Amino acid sequence: MTRKERYRTVIDYFQQHMPVAETELIYDDPYELLVSVILSAQCTDKRVNITTPAIFEKYPTANELSKATFEELFPLIKSISYPNNKTKHLIGMANMLMSDFDGKVPMTVDELVKLPGVGRKTANVITSVIDAQPNMAVDTHVFRVSARLGLTVKATTPFAAEKQLIQNIPTELIHKAHHWLILHGRYTCLARNPKCSECGLKAICKYYQVQEKKKAEKE
Repeated sequence: MTRKERYRTVIDYFQQHMPVAETELIYDDPYELLVSVILSAQCTDKRVNITTPAIFEKYPTANELSKATFEELFPLIKSISYPNNKTKHLIGMANMLMSDFDGKVPMTVDELVKLPGVGRKTANVITSVIDAQPNMAVDTHVFRVSARLGLTVKATTPFAAEKQLIQNIPTELIHKAHHWLILHGRYTCLARNPKCSECGLKAICKYYQVQEKKKAEKE
């Protein structure tokens, strides 16, 4: 199977079996999504969704959040991983939105990564989810699934994986493919004990082929 055929097979599968693919974070506007994505680093979306309603009620816009003190915001975030840093990042992010962007979330990766707590992955999420820009956020799920399926080859960093995926996925599908890979990794292609028996892509999965070969050699 050529690389082009592999990508086509994976894309066709997800278009048929996961026609609707979107973030599981709950938000109403770009500001709320930005707060949620910053909080989601090394934390589950489920935990973030439990935490954010109280934050958004008290700080509905960047303007209110920019005026928050650490002592006021921290109690609302303490159940999230790395609460100290994330509290500082959110306040710093809100202050920069007010001082540099008129309180509005910018929609370019270069501008977003200037904000405290925002790296390339977060910036790619914001621009792809809000604006459907062809940006691929590579988190641990995307990194793992794309390697196992053979979509990426010898990609040792998230950025290397990002470049390969963007090069081979049709531009108009990149923002959706990001969610395909995340959701597949979250619910089927688990880091430990992947549910290969339930996976419709195992026939072309390099990881599955290797595991089956190992089983055969033991028998």
